[in-house]
Amino acid sequence: MQNDEIINKINQLLIEEIEIDEEQIRQDADLKRDLGIDSLDFVDLFVIIENNFGFKMKAEEMTDVTTLQDFYSYVIKRVNPN
Repeated sequence: MQNDEIINKINQLLIEEIEIDEEQIRQDADLKRDLGIDSLDFVDLFVIIENNFGFKMKAEEMTDVTTLQDFYSYVIKRVNPN
């Protein structure tokens, strides 16, 4: 899967499943502060990503993920490990 396909899919999932406004979706957006993703949203997001991309997310791997770009990079690395 190409990187831009992954990013577009993540954006669509954020809009449709987490109900983030499309205009809030920016690479530099802080997941908590700018997008308002709280701990319950993170649980939902983990399940949504696992179901759509086929890998298990681990909370301890997310400690350095603060921005949407960090999140994109994390998912891209897991989907395309090479």
